[in-house]
Amino acid sequence: MDKNSFLPVSRADMSGRGWEEYDFLLITGDAYVDHPSFGTPLIGRLLEAEGFRVALLSQPEWRSTRAFKTLGRPRLGVFLSAGNLDSMVAHYTAAKKRRSEDFYSPGKKAGLRPDRASIVYANRAKEAFPGLPVIIGGLEASLRRFAHYDYWDNKVRRSVLVDSKADILVYGMGERATLEIANRLKNGTPVSEITDIRGTTVLVSDKGACAFPFVECPSCEDVRESKIDYASATKIQYDEHDPVRGRAVIQRHGDKFLIVNPPQMPLDTAELDRLAALPFMREAHPAYNDMGGVPAIEEVRFSVIHNRGCFGACSFCSLAFHQGRIVTSRSHESVINEVKGFLSHPEFKGYVHDVGGPTANFRRPACARQLKNGACRDKACLAPSPCKNLDADHADFLGLLRKLREIKGVKKVFVRSGIRYDYMLLDKRGEFFPELVRHHISGQLKVAPEHCVDRVLDYMGKPHIGAYERFLEKYRGLNEKYGKEQYVVPYLMSSHPGCTLKDAVKLAEYLHRNGRQPEQVQDFYPTPGTLSTAMYYTGIDPRTMKPVYVAKTSHDKALQRAMLQWARPENRKLVMEALKASRREDLIGYGKDCLVRLAGKAHFKPAPKRAAKKRSK
Repeated sequence: MDKNSFLPVSRADMSGRGWEEYDFLLITGDAYVDHPSFGTPLIGRLLEAEGFRVALLSQPEWRSTRAFKTLGRPRLGVFLSAGNLDSMVAHYTAAKKRRSEDFYSPGKKAGLRPDRASIVYANRAKEAFPGLPVIIGGLEASLRRFAHYDYWDNKVRRSVLVDSKADILVYGMGERATLEIANRLKNGTPVSEITDIRGTTVLVSDKGACAFPFVECPSCEDVRESKIDYASATKIQYDEHDPVRGRAVIQRHGDKFLIVNPPQMPLDTAELDRLAALPFMREAHPAYNDMGGVPAIEEVRFSVIHNRGCFGACSFCSLAFHQGRIVTSRSHESVINEVKGFLSHPEFKGYVHDVGGPTANFRRPACARQLKNGACRDKACLAPSPCKNLDADHADFLGLLRKLREIKGVKKVFVRSGIRYDYMLLDKRGEFFPELVRHHISGQLKVAPEHCVDRVLDYMGKPHIGAYERFLEKYRGLNEKYGKEQYVVPYLMSSHPGCTLKDAVKLAEYLHRNGRQPEQVQDFYPTPGTLSTAMYYTGIDPRTMKPVYVAKTSHDKALQRAMLQWARPENRKLVMEALKASRREDLIGYGKDCLVRLAGKAHFKPAPKRAAKKRSK
């Protein structure tokens, strides 16, 4: 493989291209994987296509500026990202334990990026290149653009723009904003004057510098002191996060004003197609071959992302606050061309691992009104019940899947990304579900009911359990009809705000009654920028400003988690404690409904009595 087909990662690479200087340095906390699923290489390829010279620095040693200087000083600026994940999520579990592996690093080696990578990298870049514009972006920067609760510090931190001392923060997917920044810097505009680009955040001395209609939310100092103000600020930030109707949001930080300009408009089909057609190598850089490669490529090498945005708007998910709620999709031709490209790869065995995205079965806006008026301010499209204006049509997605199945050399096309079963059930055509079962499931279909208690599901922004049960009934029927032995793997969550210990017991009862014993359970993880994290920190639901119960201590969370895996011997003590605390001792004993069996007696009726009954017959 020709190393120079990758973006330059060394001075030798630049010399091979005949460069004496370059325009932008791109820094990422991930290993360099030249694939459209990785944000920094995607931005790099886009800048390259626009005629800019870019070089890429992945996972630099951050304890000094030495590594940052290895490629020389760029002519125009530095764009940097913590990587595809928030660096704290990449490093720590929901229990705040250090992870032993990092799938975005060579050989899964942990510790190759710093904690709070956006801040550390930006500070080092500022030291290495005094006076050079530094722009931060990516998921970590996007979700930390306002003053935010930080689970790992257990406190409210300032906007990452303030702590990083960067000049501009790009939030969301960022292609339009990045290109506009790059072109303005190329044309000689001082970075201090670039304050009016959609999808960016800047720090200024006078809020009159805001170029858009704006609303002011409680200040950084206010949200640190008052949980009511924090919840109120969260509500304002979510209300205005819309590219059609949204206003800029200003939040005072000390004597400065943080201006979060309205989101950029989503890329349309032609723009998404152009990105997909950029000359990616679709592999990890060969420099990692002797280090065990980069495992993250395995999940996406033969997968296709066909859409962006999600109107599902689950409270615990960051997608709505990052990609937005308006869905746009690539053309059939673009996706087909990408899959045809797999055929020449020596490792391709004929299986397309996934045709998906944030939510696989969304290929169009939720309704026609969204494109004109934006997503509704105080109403979700699907939960707790579907909006009457929802356009649940899978015809286009189904047509795409049919075309992919017909490609010579393709044996199977799977849909492994999450699907919204409630949305699928609303499709009046009724064609998609049967074809999904017949052709596009690889033994197991992963879906996310999350819980069974409707009140808890309301806090989660999920459909009520009745929708899941209707889905299961139809799924079983279709598998029986087509002679398939395929299963459902339900994602379940413990300790979400609003979920009490009694609710956890009800979920355990529900699972037991339906013959389910989950192997994996996700404990709620308060990641930056979500509604659920605001509930966790404040004990207030920002949508209603009403109190919400939160399980916060490690022991309370352990009790809830144990209930969801009640059958495990190592959980027995916790399950007994939880059942007694919930006054559900009726679930301890010998009956078929009991979750904890007592030793020393037969499970149901004594054997002699059963024998006597048989003799009497």
